[in-house]
Amino acid sequence: MARALALAAVAAQAGEIPVGAVVTDASGAIIGEGRNLREESHDPTAHAEIVALRGAADTLGSWNLDGCTLTVTLEPCLMCAGAILQARVGRVVFGAWDEKAGAAGSVYDVLRDRRLPVRAEVVGGVRETEAQALLRAFFDARR
Repeated sequence: MARALALAAVAAQAGEIPVGAVVTDASGAIIGEGRNLREESHDPTAHAEIVALRGAADTLGSWNLDGCTLTVTLEPCLMCAGAILQARVGRVVFGAWDEKAGAAGSVYDVLRDRRLPVRAEVVGGVRETEAQALLRAFFDARR
């Protein structure tokens, strides 16, 4: 989570919503990382999670990230939850809950939906105060 928080801070400095993400393999080594890049890249799919998943898939030479963990500073949205399941990520750890658009337990629970053929273990609220502080500072400065 420390690296994801650092990436979120970089995103904020770049004018992006401060979200950072890392993908680790079964040994805990970082194999992909990302931060929000929507403004910079003009890409609506450039959420931190998607960027990190793409990096991990490139590192492994495979879309299948079974056995990997995605750690992200904000609860994944619907789009990212879908990508996480498509990549077969087995575990998702996140910091702040997203009561407006979260898809890992707050608004929706896509990652653990038993109607779907794959699911992920979800651990929320890890270093939540720090993740919330980054988001709050970012949005306070824009209001």
